[in-house]
Amino acid sequence: MDTSTEPIASDSAPPAPATDTPANPEAIRRAAWAGLVGTALEQYDFVIYGTASALVFGDLFFPNATPAVALLASFAAYAVGFAARPLGGLFFSRYGDRLGRKWVLVTTLFLMGVSTFAIGLLPTYSQVGLLAPALLVLCRFFQGFGAGAEQSGGATLLTETAAIGRRGRLASLVMTGAALGTVLGALAWILAQTLSEEALMAWGWRVVFASSLVVTVVAVLIRRRLSESPVFQELKKQHEKPKSPVAEVFQHGRKPMLLVLFMNVGISAQSYTYQVFMASYLVSTVGVDSAFVPKVLMIGATCGGIAAIGFGILSDRVGRRPVYMAILAALVLLPGPTFIALNTGSPYAITVAIILGFVLAGQGAVGVQMSYFPELFGSRYRYAGVTLGREFSSVLGGGVAPLICASLLTAFSGSWVPVAAYMTLMMIISLVAARMAPETRDRDLTLLNDATAPPKPMPEKSTS
Repeated sequence: MDTSTEPIASDSAPPAPATDTPANPEAIRRAAWAGLVGTALEQYDFVIYGTASALVFGDLFFPNATPAVALLASFAAYAVGFAARPLGGLFFSRYGDRLGRKWVLVTTLFLMGVSTFAIGLLPTYSQVGLLAPALLVLCRFFQGFGAGAEQSGGATLLTETAAIGRRGRLASLVMTGAALGTVLGALAWILAQTLSEEALMAWGWRVVFASSLVVTVVAVLIRRRLSESPVFQELKKQHEKPKSPVAEVFQHGRKPMLLVLFMNVGISAQSYTYQVFMASYLVSTVGVDSAFVPKVLMIGATCGGIAAIGFGILSDRVGRRPVYMAILAALVLLPGPTFIALNTGSPYAITVAIILGFVLAGQGAVGVQMSYFPELFGSRYRYAGVTLGREFSSVLGGGVAPLICASLLTAFSGSWVPVAAYMTLMMIISLVAARMAPETRDRDLTLLNDATAPPKPMPEKSTS
């Protein structure tokens, strides 16, 4: 890991103590709602796609493959969206640090919603052949491209808007929004599965994707009244906006960016394993009723959304680093017991296992990230730094996790042990990275230097 973090020249004075300059309460409420609904839409899109990959896309877009190969193909198309996320992050983060957080958050929202709606209009393999999966992958690409700067933008905006001592609480609402999106996505599939099998495969799945248009319209209406963050407004007054935020991240902010990448890669892998892979595992391997899967995901997400706020508040009181490391340590040990519980086939054991996965990996740890990661960066390229670190780790973690897990399950004749080992290994990487990260609670967000920059020595007193 690169430890050379060259300080920005204009930040030569010793760091000033953090000052409590909260935004107007109305601006804080708008920011909270904007972050919540935007992430809700992002997660809604991903949940309905991930569930469709496990339940219907194999028959609709890959009908000539064996069930195992069709599932792998569906998850491969799912991974394409994650591959597009860092590209979207590279593109949009440049404007997030130059034009403002609000502009990017409105644009990404629109792109995600339109892409998801378009999936519901696609022809199937039986109608146009190979063109159908090609169009599915294309829509998935643009869906991921728009999502590339969404969570990072919401986290940056809320962290910069909140008062000192309440950043963890306010920024964690981003993940409460993610939980809300999961609940809404699960509800959409619960309703769709009340249809007959013929109706579901003919048009019911299309209604699920078309419903994203409703969530998009609501989110856009809320974000139209969004105020820019006080930190960005101050940078704008002082003409400190960088011409190339991405270049500055690679020049000055490599260390915090790499810390974010490795601190998130294990969380991302476990989070999307619980949210996506577990659905197919429960149906294809354990043999539970497919109608049970959206219900248990909805329960897990609800508990996870509550946990995100709880962990955010706790990080405001005792610090980001100890809370985050405690969650990671628990997740190192969790995969084995999770699969043991799932394979019992007991609805109660499965529900408890999924709840723990959502509470810790799905929303809890990421809820702490929402304030922790923005506080690691200096003010000039904060949006770009958080976005690049999180989105590249999302590709290496969450984007390929369902595909790797499905491949391991197939290669080892249905054994869950390699999958659990993979989940544990990825989490150990994040735990090691977290041990190298500094504490950032209540850090002054107007500073240009990163939190990882070495402290400047105090000037020696003259003896003359």
